[in-house]
Amino acid sequence: MASDKEDGEQVDNKELYSCPSVVNPTTEQLTDIATRLGFHMDDVELKAYQMMIKGNIDAMNSIEHLVEPTLTTKYPRLPGQTPSKADNSYNAWARRCEIRGADRGRLTGKRIAIKDSIAIACMPMMNGSHALEGFTPSYDATVVSRVLDAGGVIVGKTVCEDMCFSACSSTAAQGPVLNPHDTTRSAGGSSSGNAVVLAIGEADMALGSDQGGSLRVPASWTGVVGLKPTYGLVPYTGAIEGDPAIDHIGPMARTVEDCALLLEVIAGYDRGFDQRQHPDTTVPQYTKQLVGASIKGLKIGLVEEGFGMPGAEEAVNQLVETTVRNMESLGAIVERISVPMHSRAKDIYGTLAEGTGAYMQRPAGCVGAGFYPSSLVTEFGKLFHSRPDDFPLTMKMVLMQSEYLSRNYKNQVHARGRNLVFGLRQAYDHALEKVDVLALPTTPYRTDKLMYRDDTLSEFLGKCFGMTTNTAAFNLSGHPALSVNAGFLEGLPVGLMLVGRHFDELTIFKVAQAVEKIRDETK
Repeated sequence: MASDKEDGEQVDNKELYSCPSVVNPTTEQLTDIATRLGFHMDDVELKAYQMMIKGNIDAMNSIEHLVEPTLTTKYPRLPGQTPSKADNSYNAWARRCEIRGADRGRLTGKRIAIKDSIAIACMPMMNGSHALEGFTPSYDATVVSRVLDAGGVIVGKTVCEDMCFSACSSTAAQGPVLNPHDTTRSAGGSSSGNAVVLAIGEADMALGSDQGGSLRVPASWTGVVGLKPTYGLVPYTGAIEGDPAIDHIGPMARTVEDCALLLEVIAGYDRGFDQRQHPDTTVPQYTKQLVGASIKGLKIGLVEEGFGMPGAEEAVNQLVETTVRNMESLGAIVERISVPMHSRAKDIYGTLAEGTGAYMQRPAGCVGAGFYPSSLVTEFGKLFHSRPDDFPLTMKMVLMQSEYLSRNYKNQVHARGRNLVFGLRQAYDHALEKVDVLALPTTPYRTDKLMYRDDTLSEFLGKCFGMTTNTAAFNLSGHPALSVNAGFLEGLPVGLMLVGRHFDELTIFKVAQAVEKIRDETK
């Protein structure tokens, strides 16, 4: 009997077989890898490396059963539904739902839309692309959890540009998003749907993302408010990444006050899950400090270079400058200021394509410390191997440019560009020592016409990126930048962009609130 018991214990202690998630490499595979890396090895060396790698892979497989930390999903929900065309006349909604969180909180009574690049558990996430069709995350992005914890009601996911790789509103897999001010024109992008549902009053607030202007351009072209916060203020955890050096999640809203309120809720450190953040990040009570706020004595600098971008409309420049000059009636001091590096910001931005492309080719990033949703990493890995032709034209361009530069210049261009970003940031910091806020047009011109099938590839790519000459600069420098409606020209909205010191969103909100006040009083 004792012997049987001992035998039973021995059997129980044996590790049961499971299919390994990582398979050991064959000699042929290692030979091919060594050749591609330029290594010259004989069979004895290869065998030694193979044995060492096998030990490492065995260790990898041994932790397969350990439970990974994951993102919180607290509140019950249904997956929602795709709206009918009759209920989605501007094609702004990807999916409608009603997800309720806490009974009470700072967002009680607020309807919030979520860009379809930000994960909501149990709801399909296409990121505007056929390539991701069928993917449904099992987790809520941190900002989504914070909205629900604050009592907000999520009323749907909105259409965004294909892989968020465009600033127009023509490339989404679901079709173009129409501008409610003129349905023949772009709503901007890539947070296109967010801006439209706000403009037509179907949501009070929205969560967007911004890598080069993706929430400020649509805010400008639809007449709503959009803030790209200071780099790292808002956690990016659970959203689809583009490039961690320029990724931002930010609030959009119908009013400055609501934009500030949403920022209060979503900002702050996220347990070390997001490498962009610092643990000492603090979040002011913006809305309390906006009550009765004055801009008397604040200095606003009109950035000369921001008014001289290629394709700039003089009428847009005049309206933006007039709007800023009107702040003098409330005691602000307005002056012109030159930031010569601003005119080179878009060129510097272009040098980063090599790094962006290389990052994107590693499934869902997986570079540096931070939380990586395993299911999304797996999905992106499949895409790059099986469906590369489904990627948007804009993304293909960046990937090809990245590969060319990598093969021929070995990161030299990217390294120089990254170093120049420090100079760009210092140029804005220096300007913001002289004034409190920088002001310039969000986009140099009003909304473009939507794209047509017979547009040439060059025309297509130009329409996707040409409007970001002012906005992309602050993704590089990390300064907070907000677009607020300055007024209308021939029925089309014009955005004013306000830029502040790092982590000084409050001053931007104060000036933007003053813009709203004067604009609405003079209607």
